[in-house]
Amino acid sequence: MKIEQISIFIENRSGRLAKITSQLGAAGVNIRAMSLADTSDFGILRLIVNDTQKALSVLKGQGFTVRISQVMAVQIVDQPGKLGRFLTILEKAGLNVEYMYAYVQKSGDHAVIIFNFEDLDRVIQVVQEAGLTILNRDELMKL
Repeated sequence: MKIEQISIFIENRSGRLAKITSQLGAAGVNIRAMSLADTSDFGILRLIVNDTQKALSVLKGQGFTVRISQVMAVQIVDQPGKLGRFLTILEKAGLNVEYMYAYVQKSGDHAVIIFNFEDLDRVIQVVQEAGLTILNRDELMKL
């Protein structure tokens, strides 16, 4: 139920994002989800890819500072208020979202959101008890 995510520390200057995505593409690594948060000097690019180890090797080979972390993908009905309902369940359980980003899904009536939490194991338990769907890596890659 946990999914590996790659976080890359990058300088906020022209061409850095193009270099990363081009190098991964040349290695046959498919980016399935991404998020970029930046400041004036640097950014953190978060990726979910089809081959984490290959991506890690490529990025480290290019001199990037890279870290692997665990996140989870939750499938939520794509209707007004459903994300708020989900986040309220977490809030009532005393759980805090560290960050989140959307996963682009080609079809269906659900949205998929990628989340990171302080206590991922506890969140998985709460989400399962609430009857919501957590996608595993294989399910996420097939969307």
